[in-house]
Amino acid sequence: MKPILDNLVEMTGHRDHLRLEVSVLSTLQKLPAIKSVRALEVFQSHNEAYVRPRTWHDKGQMVTSDCEAPADPRRVPLSAYPALHECIGQRQPHALQTVRRGEHMLWMPVWLHDQVHACIEVTQSRPFSAHKLDVIQSVFLVYQNYQSLLDYSERDALTGLFNRKTFDEQFARRGGISSAAAAAAPTVEADGSQERDEPLRHWLAVVDIDHFKQVNDRFGHLYGDEVLILIANILRSSFRSHDRIFRFGGEEFVVLLRSTTLATAHKAFNRFRDAVQEYRFPQVGQVTVSLGFASTERGAPVEILGQADQALYYAKEHGRNRVCYYDDLVNAGHLHVKVAHDDVELF
Repeated sequence: MKPILDNLVEMTGHRDHLRLEVSVLSTLQKLPAIKSVRALEVFQSHNEAYVRPRTWHDKGQMVTSDCEAPADPRRVPLSAYPALHECIGQRQPHALQTVRRGEHMLWMPVWLHDQVHACIEVTQSRPFSAHKLDVIQSVFLVYQNYQSLLDYSERDALTGLFNRKTFDEQFARRGGISSAAAAAAPTVEADGSQERDEPLRHWLAVVDIDHFKQVNDRFGHLYGDEVLILIANILRSSFRSHDRIFRFGGEEFVVLLRSTTLATAHKAFNRFRDAVQEYRFPQVGQVTVSLGFASTERGAPVEILGQADQALYYAKEHGRNRVCYYDDLVNAGHLHVKVAHDDVELF
């Protein structure tokens, strides 16, 4: 029991989701008869649920995948795990299945905000005893509760989106996911189409609600807050589960669009802009947004954010309710490159 308690102390000392995940897997791996442990990511693509391995134990070490979920060839439909599929559908705490002789599997879904984002998978060489299940589930509940605490500290209280502090911390820590890896991934777009000649890149967009001060002045801050919440909901529904959306404060949001082509980035951002324009906000009526975006493949994080902000400022100064791409504005002579750095990747 002492090794488990020591691992729990170490596990709850982390302030990062990924390190916490690695720590709980390491704790479970040390239990007797355990053959393997994995963290599976659960995500939606083309209205179908998929799972893919995200973290697993291999040759005495924990390995974490840096592959984007839609392009990962290891992804499989959730329906390929019938016991897990039923467990999630019925909101059960765990699922057990004997896969083959000598392999007994336990799945424990990780729930956050009433959705399953991941699942802890434990495989051992003999059936799980009632005592073993109690021990594993106790460790898992500590992990899930601590995940919820971390998640709460990372999110904006009003909209539930990631906050500015989380943006700064994640990008300072992740100064290294290669855009070359994204370019080498299959060029399959969110709508299922393929654009063979365009590389996949990551894109960073800054979104601003047009004339938001007038909304607050005319209708009051209560309705202004409702507009912010509804805009956040439209953002969630407009982008994929593995994209990242942040509220920077006030009426400004940031979207990280992962592994897609320039043409599809234009479509996605304009689809969001159209969705906002067509939505009828209670009492307020029509609201519009302006958006500027830039590629993340060149420049330091602060520079890329500045490029997207410049494009947004141009959109605001030239009619609002529009999407502007930084490189297009530079090539057309509307903007000038202010700072030049050696190539430093944001992801």
